[in-house]
Amino acid sequence: MKIDISTPVMLLGGRENSLSVTRNLGRLGIKVRVSNVPNSWAMASRYCTESFPAPKNSDLTVVWKELLLGKGSERFHGHVVFACNDAALEFVADNRDALMDHYLLVDSDPNLQHALLDKKESLALARKVGVPAPNFWTIRTVGDVEKIRGEIRFPVMVKPILSHKFSRVFGRKLFIVESSFDELVEKVRLSHDHDMEVMVVEMIPGPDDLLASYNTYIDPAGKSLYRFTKRVIRRFPTNRGGACYHITEWIPEVAELGEKFFKGIGFKGIGNVEFKRDLRDGRLKIIESNARFVAAHELFVQSGAPSDLLVYCHLTKQPVPDLSNYKQFMRLWYPAKDFCAFWELRQKGKINFATWLRSIAHPQVFPVLSLSDPGPALRTLVRRIQETSSKIPAAGAKVSAKDHPA
Repeated sequence: MKIDISTPVMLLGGRENSLSVTRNLGRLGIKVRVSNVPNSWAMASRYCTESFPAPKNSDLTVVWKELLLGKGSERFHGHVVFACNDAALEFVADNRDALMDHYLLVDSDPNLQHALLDKKESLALARKVGVPAPNFWTIRTVGDVEKIRGEIRFPVMVKPILSHKFSRVFGRKLFIVESSFDELVEKVRLSHDHDMEVMVVEMIPGPDDLLASYNTYIDPAGKSLYRFTKRVIRRFPTNRGGACYHITEWIPEVAELGEKFFKGIGFKGIGNVEFKRDLRDGRLKIIESNARFVAAHELFVQSGAPSDLLVYCHLTKQPVPDLSNYKQFMRLWYPAKDFCAFWELRQKGKINFATWLRSIAHPQVFPVLSLSDPGPALRTLVRRIQETSSKIPAAGAKVSAKDHPA
């Protein structure tokens, strides 16, 4: 299939996903420019044509507005623009009309973009269109927690409405409360003290391998240009962190429910929706939804479903590739995080070393490491060495007793 690669791409934000898109499109000869926080993986890739690191501690949305809509932005006119994290999705939704005058954007409704960024609204939309969702409660004040004392079943999550803002403050996606009502009150109060709007969500019990997701692109006519499902093997930290071991697998039930969700809410564009099976009633229930390429994007590429290329072709009005025959049971693995997940599960008596070894005794796809593009992995290694070195006392420095207690 011959592709016109003359239209360049601008990636905003992201981590593993933007790196994977940079590599995949860059290998084809497409010019890929990236704007992100300093030291992002994509900007270290040999396939990144040009990078625009934001000043440290700056507001990325302000940086992107100046870059794409400010003085001198004419040189980028005509680019395809991909938002690769929640902050970028918010920026594009807020400035869609101005951006559409000069750039090629993913099909979307800004109101729905904002709704899917709002975790509470996402669950409400799912219920509205008949997609099962866990129980959740709106919490405007600490007093609202007391009102639901008799309704909640532990464990529960104190979950932010806007997770990307919560993560910047707390360095985590949410709080999990196993059984203590007092702890639940304390976590809500802590969130409100930092001006974070949160909700209380019933946590679906069970291991992380009950998680699966549906991925698609829906064009303006309502047609799904591709359909892809995968599932999670492990996460770290377990039951709350990011997935550290994924596997491709076509799961018709997940695809059917995902299609019902997106078609029901009238969604257009890049869609990802994650479900977890609730063993108490056997039903898949929505966890969250995203309108961007996901962290496991490299698994899509390596399995023969490069959705970034499909979207690029769609936006540049070229025939789109057929992604229906992607390889099944391919695995994407984060070695260090997965070992930590193994160790945590081992401490709980849920796995042993032999079982873990058998689970990883397969060909693996890696999200960052690449022998043909070593820059991103080397950048990570150098940064970790620098961080470690900064914690080691300088030669001849006096060490207090509290640094080395007897």
